[in-house]
Amino acid sequence: MKKGAEIIEAPDQRTVHPATRDRVIELLAQGPATAVALGAVLGLSTAGIRRHLDAMLAEGLVQAREQVRRGPRGRGRPAKVFLLTDAAREGLGRHHYDGMAAAALRWIAEHGGPREVAAFAAAQVAGLEERCQTAVRDAGDDPLARAEALAGALTAEGYAASASAIATGGQLCQHHCPVAHVAAEFPQLCEAETQVISRLVGTHVQRLATIAHGDGVCTTHIPPKVRPAAPTGFSNNLQTDAVTMRTDS
Repeated sequence: MKKGAEIIEAPDQRTVHPATRDRVIELLAQGPATAVALGAVLGLSTAGIRRHLDAMLAEGLVQAREQVRRGPRGRGRPAKVFLLTDAAREGLGRHHYDGMAAAALRWIAEHGGPREVAAFAAAQVAGLEERCQTAVRDAGDDPLARAEALAGALTAEGYAASASAIATGGQLCQHHCPVAHVAAEFPQLCEAETQVISRLVGTHVQRLATIAHGDGVCTTHIPPKVRPAAPTGFSNNLQTDAVTMRTDS
């Protein structure tokens, strides 16, 4: 290998720490910067920061362009500056609002306690329950049919939900959670949502997995409708009583 040759490797996602990536996004939100400048602020080598930037380029979070230089251009290739894409800026906005929501819930927990956090969570999902009621009501009284209707209503709300039948009943899956980052710290949000699902499908349900806890999908088990068993021996008893009455007479 020649001295000074640059090795370009595919970004290894395992070496890209999410906290460092968030800091890079925060810095680039203030304006474009070179890898050298970013590395100096974050205390990383140029090679190290480039590894993060390569991964973010692959994810569509940043874009690179040649640095505009004033005056005569020196030797070598012009330095690249990195700037955020529109997708990254949208994510930055969501992260900001998530942070505000988490801070508000921390304040409620500190001044009112867990019960007040649970009350806030219930109030937040009350509107969702009201909007889904009509679609679920039209599905009849079977929990699985209601779960399927609920999946459609939740998808319209942005949850990307689906429902399917399984051997033990059915399951409702939500592939997106708008409050996952906040719910990771405050599970009362998930609990309130589970209670809404239970009321809407008309039976007790069980949460098996949640995105907030690191699972890929929020999964809720829906038990089948229990049909009352026909009374046994009832007709035989009537016949026996009738025969006894005829014999006695």
